[in-house]
Amino acid sequence: MSQGPSSLPQNKEAQLRSYQVHLRDSVRSMLENYSEIIKLARVEEDGQLMRATQIEQDHFEMQVRAANIVKAGESLMKLVSDLKQFLILNDFPSVNESISYKAGVYKETQANMDTKLMILRDEMANDLFEMEEEYYSSLYK
Repeated sequence: MSQGPSSLPQNKEAQLRSYQVHLRDSVRSMLENYSEIIKLARVEEDGQLMRATQIEQDHFEMQVRAANIVKAGESLMKLVSDLKQFLILNDFPSVNESISYKAGVYKETQANMDTKLMILRDEMANDLFEMEEEYYSSLYK
C-alpha cells in the first residue's frame, strides 16, 4: 500500500495480519518437513526394526512429508493470489492515480490526433481546391 498500515481500517489490518501469520506457518511447515526428510536420509546401522521395515517406514514418512511440503507450497500460491486480490480491491489511491494517468495520456493522444486530422483536412481542402480550379479552367472538359 502506498499510505502505510496506520491508515487502514481495522478489518484490513486484521486481514493483513492473518496473511502474515499464514505466510509464516506455511514457510515453517515447509522448512520443518524438509529438515525431517534430510534427517531420514541418514543411514542408521542398528535399530529395533529390521532393515527392510525401516526402509519402508522411512520411505512412507518421506512421502508424507513431501506431500506436506507440496500442500504448504500450494497454500503459499493461494496466499499470493489472495494478496493480489486484496491489493487490487483495496488500493484505491493507486487505482485512481493509474486511471487519472491513463485518462491524461488518452486526452493527449486525442489532442494529437485531432491536430493531425485538422492539418490533413486543410491539406486535402487545398489540394481539392487546386484540382477544381485546374479542371474548370481546362480547355479539355
